[in-house]
Amino acid sequence: MIRTPLRPLARVLSARERGENPDTIERENRRQRREAVSDAARGRAEIRLLLLGAAFVAGFATIGVRMAALAVSQPIEPQIASSGDAILASRADILDRNGRVLATNLLTHSLYAQPQEMIDPVRVARELVAIFPDLDAARLTADFTGSRKFIWIRKKISPEQMQAVHDIGDPGLLFGPREMRLYPNGELAAHVLGGASFGREDVASAEVVGVAGVEKAFDGWLRDPANNGAPLRLTLDLTVQATLEEVLADGMKLMKAKAASAVLMHVGSGEIIAIASLPDFDPNARPVPSTTGEAGDSPLFNRAVQGVYELGSTFKVFAVAQALELGLVTPATMIDTRGPLVWGKYRINDFHDYGARLSVTDVIVQSSNIGAARIAMLIGAERQRAFMDALGFLSPTPVELAEAHGARPLLPPNWSELSTMTIAYGHGLSASPLHLATAYATLANGGHRVTPTLVLGAARPVGEAVISPANSEAMMSMLRQVVTRGTASFAEVPGYAVGGKTGTADKPKPGGGYYDEKVLATFAAVFPAHAPEYVLVLSLDEPVEDSGSVDRRTAGWTAVPVGAELIRRAAPLLGLRPTDAPVAGPGLSLARN
Repeated sequence: MIRTPLRPLARVLSARERGENPDTIERENRRQRREAVSDAARGRAEIRLLLLGAAFVAGFATIGVRMAALAVSQPIEPQIASSGDAILASRADILDRNGRVLATNLLTHSLYAQPQEMIDPVRVARELVAIFPDLDAARLTADFTGSRKFIWIRKKISPEQMQAVHDIGDPGLLFGPREMRLYPNGELAAHVLGGASFGREDVASAEVVGVAGVEKAFDGWLRDPANNGAPLRLTLDLTVQATLEEVLADGMKLMKAKAASAVLMHVGSGEIIAIASLPDFDPNARPVPSTTGEAGDSPLFNRAVQGVYELGSTFKVFAVAQALELGLVTPATMIDTRGPLVWGKYRINDFHDYGARLSVTDVIVQSSNIGAARIAMLIGAERQRAFMDALGFLSPTPVELAEAHGARPLLPPNWSELSTMTIAYGHGLSASPLHLATAYATLANGGHRVTPTLVLGAARPVGEAVISPANSEAMMSMLRQVVTRGTASFAEVPGYAVGGKTGTADKPKPGGGYYDEKVLATFAAVFPAHAPEYVLVLSLDEPVEDSGSVDRRTAGWTAVPVGAELIRRAAPLLGLRPTDAPVAGPGLSLARN
């Protein structure tokens, strides 16, 4: 490396020889050195500025590209928060069709203890038992004086209980915020709502999860923060629901039945206006499922949806409707009703002797088993099965209840000719009352298959055509005549033109065969029959009407009067005005056998 001397000695000596001032040369040399240093520094600064500018350009370009991508993308709703161990405590309300609250949340508190912080554990245990009598003082004392550091005492307490615990004044008793599910109407619509309980929980919050009914079926939706707390609106009408449950409970007591169920459905939309199963429960204090006895005897069991039963003569209308649709009969076709009808070792009889022949209309009006069986023989097993499938009897109902998916109808293992005949009058195929209501709504609305629903405003396409509008009208005429001159005469409600069909099915024994004096009495009604709006299916389990000298168990004496009272009280609430509109007659024409 060659160093440049601070003083250029050769030039200085030369300048002295010429008599010039050597300081001028030294100043010039210094100036040149400073300029060289300055040029080097300026070069480095320019490079740094260029790099910084490039970084700014790249950053703004990235932001611009991201903003452009967001501008042209479709908006997406936020998904359920996935926050590890965070507990989502909020839950949407459930409302009826008119916006009245069926289920909501109530802010409350939990009570827990940290025994190591207690001043007087024995006194605390004694005073807690005074506030909560179901607690065990000895057990609490042992827990408080033992080695445990955390003890749940109550998952939820009332404000009064909270104040009483405050008055104990011990620092070892602590409270945690909590939201609990509240059903302000108590037992009303209990089986629809189902109930909720606590899932994951800690001292600061608790997760409320559905355990049955719509609470379980829509559990994810009700807890989804993306819904911003929007309520779930059901098709139920709270006023009609209360009326249905009151009348059903009174009828159950009057007829000494062990249980009862009812479904009220709009025939066009499939919307369930009211549905009940008795006995029921209070979802605010949902009982623990029983591990003994029959599941169907539990108050938690929804007989209207979960229960599958042989529904008796209410099925006869399906055989007749299919025969009309196939062109095999007309309402006036005469059917051989001589009995008994023998098939192998089996004999089919009627409740009364109806004579040698009845018209198809009178097979329904008089409820002839033999007549229905002979009509089914014209149809055949394969076509009958297809028709029952079209009506929804071969699969669970798609209603939005957690329990509905397990309620699969019981079908004959071999759909033989005998099965075809017995199914025609309601034995050999077991289905739920909701199945029956759905099928009757299909026959009543002009023949389009109905999908039952409990959710208001859900988009539902028009179902497939099962029977023609003309045959639908003919069936409504027959059902009306069952009330005016048949087995459901007690169902006459002035001004509402009720049509319906009775069904009295002997209850099967667990080991085979049927009981002699235990029946399931069912009444399936349509009103008004000349312009159907609603279907009502009402069932009483083991009823008996004993006001006379002889006990009567048939549906005409038990289920029908209860159904009539319900229609009388519910029809005005549904907005139906009494009318004397005429109902079409049976439309008799040339008969064909």
